[in-house]
Amino acid sequence: MNVQVDTVKTAAFTMDYCRFGQGREPLVILPGLSVQRVMGSAEGIAEAYRLLAEVFTVYVFERRNELPPVYSPGGMAEDTAAALRCLGLGPVNLFGASQGGMMAMELAIRYPSLVKKLILGSTSARLGQGSLSLFASWRGLAESGDAEALYLSFGEALFPRPFFERSRQLLLDAAKAVTEEDLCRFRILAGGMEGLDLLGDLEKIACPVLVLGARDDSVLGGEASLQIAERLGRGTACALHMYGGYGHAAYDLAPDYKERMLRFLTAEMPA
Repeated sequence: MNVQVDTVKTAAFTMDYCRFGQGREPLVILPGLSVQRVMGSAEGIAEAYRLLAEVFTVYVFERRNELPPVYSPGGMAEDTAAALRCLGLGPVNLFGASQGGMMAMELAIRYPSLVKKLILGSTSARLGQGSLSLFASWRGLAESGDAEALYLSFGEALFPRPFFERSRQLLLDAAKAVTEEDLCRFRILAGGMEGLDLLGDLEKIACPVLVLGARDDSVLGGEASLQIAERLGRGTACALHMYGGYGHAAYDLAPDYKERMLRFLTAEMPA
């Protein structure tokens, strides 16, 4: 599959993204928090979303290159909206996973005309103390420069135990390539979620929404997805599916995840 990696330039910042697929409609993916930039895995991302690329032109966005000292999901959403407009995109189908889901909710609340359909994977509208403590521990590992411990803690929280154990060496190998810039970016991105509370604004989301949660989510908790779906169900068309056995990273591990996305996105879509 042909994958194009490029940079969008606005008056205030630059943002890297990749594009693949030849569909008539755009699908924008906002990935979650990561230790390293996701553009280094652009080919793998394209392969993972091959099914959707048969129907959509898929765009995957990084966070902006020039990070401010404090960068909240709201700020990330503002920047993503600016990037979309700069590229002439909108309305788009939007999928956000984990922190990317927080961004996606912010974007749909603030810029409803930019979002046609919304998928939220393993995310939360309000962070509990357990999640905040986990993010704080990750920031501490990044501040100490311990990339190996950070990658292992990250993987242990995201993945089910058997998958984590099988992936341990891959995580340690990935840690060897982590730079001080990577750790600095991670500290800012992980710290930006403090104070997040979108529950009171969720009813402002007007587009159809699919919430895909994980009952055994060790990062944000499965109840966070249930809470989002309950709030959205009051004012918009919202569907919910809860996975079990795949942990927080169900968006990467559940074998039918992309099929569920595709069915939701193509419902009532003209042939």
